[in-house]
Amino acid sequence: MSNENIGADDLQKMKKLDEMKRQIISAMLSKDAFERLGRVRAINQELASQAELYLMQVYQSGKMRDKVSDGQMREVLRALTQKKEFNIKRV
Repeated sequence: MSNENIGADDLQKMKKLDEMKRQIISAMLSKDAFERLGRVRAINQELASQAELYLMQVYQSGKMRDKVSDGQMREVLRALTQKKEFNIKRV
């Protein structure tokens, strides 16, 4: 087996996983929330990935009963973008 085949197989698996994740995310979100996530993804890929990961974790934990609304998506994005402050105290 050559390294090219391994790379191609891995790439194909990654594409399948991405497609599955996209389908699950689209089923979890309202139309407006899904569109918002798409706009965020176009500008900030890392933030969109963090939001998707968070939503998947909530979904897998069974805490999600209804589709995520646009307002809820804004809250998730706001929480992920808040600056975290660290207070270091020297003793």
